[in-house]
Amino acid sequence: MTAQNLLVELFVEELPPKALKKLGDAFASVLADQLKAQGLAPDEAVVTAYASPRRLAAHVTGVLARAEDKAVSQKLMPVSVGLDASGQPTSALLKRLGALGTDASAVAGLKRAPDGKAEALFYESVAPGAALAAGLQKALDEALAKLPIPKVMSYQLETDCELPGWTSVNFVRPAHGLVALHGSTVVPVKALGLASGNTTHGHRFEAAVSPVVLKDADSYAVTLQGDGAVIASFAERKAEIARQLAAAAAKVGGGCQPIEDDALLEEVTALVERPNVLICEFEAQFLGVPQECLILTMKANQKYFPLLDAAGKLTNKFLVVSNISPSDASAVIGGNERVVRPRLADAKFFFDQDRKKTLASRVEGLGKVVYHNKLGTQGERTERVRAIARAIGQQLGGDVLAKSADTAAQLAKTDLLTDMVGEFPELQGIMGGYYARHDGLTEDIAFAIEDHYKPRFAGDELPRNLTGVVVALADKLETLVGMFGIGNLPTGDKDPFALRRHALGIIRMLVERNLDVPLGSLLSTAIDDGFGDRFDADVQAQTHTSVATFLFERFAGTLQEQGFSAPQVSSIRFDTSVVLTDVPKRLQAVRTFAALPEAPALAAANKRIGNILKKSEGDVSATVNESALVEQAEKDLFAAMQTTVPAANAKFEAGDYTASLQALAALRAPVDAFFDGVMVNADDPALKANRLGLLKQLHDAMNRVADLSRLAT
Repeated sequence: MTAQNLLVELFVEELPPKALKKLGDAFASVLADQLKAQGLAPDEAVVTAYASPRRLAAHVTGVLARAEDKAVSQKLMPVSVGLDASGQPTSALLKRLGALGTDASAVAGLKRAPDGKAEALFYESVAPGAALAAGLQKALDEALAKLPIPKVMSYQLETDCELPGWTSVNFVRPAHGLVALHGSTVVPVKALGLASGNTTHGHRFEAAVSPVVLKDADSYAVTLQGDGAVIASFAERKAEIARQLAAAAAKVGGGCQPIEDDALLEEVTALVERPNVLICEFEAQFLGVPQECLILTMKANQKYFPLLDAAGKLTNKFLVVSNISPSDASAVIGGNERVVRPRLADAKFFFDQDRKKTLASRVEGLGKVVYHNKLGTQGERTERVRAIARAIGQQLGGDVLAKSADTAAQLAKTDLLTDMVGEFPELQGIMGGYYARHDGLTEDIAFAIEDHYKPRFAGDELPRNLTGVVVALADKLETLVGMFGIGNLPTGDKDPFALRRHALGIIRMLVERNLDVPLGSLLSTAIDDGFGDRFDADVQAQTHTSVATFLFERFAGTLQEQGFSAPQVSSIRFDTSVVLTDVPKRLQAVRTFAALPEAPALAAANKRIGNILKKSEGDVSATVNESALVEQAEKDLFAAMQTTVPAANAKFEAGDYTASLQALAALRAPVDAFFDGVMVNADDPALKANRLGLLKQLHDAMNRVADLSRLAT
């Protein structure tokens, strides 16, 4: 059968911009998958998704007008059930054949074959291939049903019948047109009360003709761009906007660049069909407002692209992506400049008003803001963070760091009460830093206030100074301990308090800042200093254990993402005494050791030793009476350990874990010989105890860096 390319387009009213790309991809992929499943499109068919503000479309190559017939083999029943002793069909078999549209005449043609349990009867037939009209209807229905619609709306269509009436339709937006072309032939399908055709509509204002007639499936994108003034491809439209933004910035000069924001670029791509980038500007007086405020209001409220100079500072010029291309764009430019001016004026007003009160004067107001009904107000939370920050600061830097961390922690949340953060919650912390400088506080404190939310997401930068790290640790530890303490734990798909993100932030700060402090000590500090008067002893103990486990699980996942294998990660003994900054060094040593030729044998021996020690009665003492060694193999192992183990321990104490494990590789031969020639569980209790002591010494030495038995396969 001759294959031709297929084009399906659904023309609708303006789709939600943040969901457009996902809707377009889902529509095309489900439609194509359904066609492939019915044999109407080959597995290697090329699928192209189109999505613009007013259309979803898919182009699929190599689609058949009718799928090929398919041989079908249906299992009916066991032979013993379908045929009697004389080989005649039973009533059960005849009934089953009748259900398939045949009769006793088909019995002779039934196939006998084993089905894994017994011999069964199979009815073989040929299923006619699906016709494109029926197959596409099924695929289209499935594609619409599976669209990831953020919110469904209901609208009315006039019923197409002799009696006037209305029917309700549920879809993301009202649909007004349906195109289905197989080559140049219209495929008769229906969807959302619409019948398919070969016409669509272009740009609302700039289309050359209306409606736009599509000659065939392959001319869709070209015809729509030429006659309809629409770039149908989301990716092409996005690339065109990026190109125009760069060109406009170059035209402004001075090394200006549009702000990089892929989410904004995608949203704007979903808002326009024929992009036209224009250069606008605002009064330079607004540049006295923190640039984060101006950038946010232009991006969030107006979908503009602010221009930054070569030094990364905001200029008073910005770029607008218009959906029209008039010969004289001055009216469009002027309109956008008028629209943005009140937004910037509001930001300036908020900034000026906020600076009339110091951050310190706002501390008392935090006591009136509820944080959580089981954990009190923001004021109470601030006191907990202060106590934790003081204790951590004392551990890491003494009185000076403890004092600066206390000051920053006291003021860190006060910008929540400012007008600017009330309008733009995304600026919390950032505005606190600006207001701290205005109040005459040091840069150290200002940076700490600004940075204490960091890292806010994967790949985000860490706080810039140690005071900020201490306050950020205290803030995140307080959140984790508090939420775990009241049983407010994250589930598989819900984490409303971002506890996983807080855990990863703590891990990153401890590891990347090389903070030599045991995790258990930090948790004890957070629980004792922050919640000692709120949680009883049992809750404190349970919280300590559960938060530690939660952090270790996150850390293990992070390490595997960095390329360490699961056995390597599991070899590290995660307990509350561990210093997290030490773990990557140990893992690197384990990875290097695992590459040695001696590693498999030593790992297997280590596992064997561990099992022997576990099965022994009572605690095994790591003491050896050299004179009680009998077999030559145990004497040789003891002798080898006298030089190898001290060398490995010396490297371990010096922090050179790789060299420590490499030194132990020399024990492979004497360990192998020991297990080949020595009976550990000797009949003589004294001899047995001495050999267990030797193995205990060896086990302790081998597992200082990591549990090498985890590497055994």
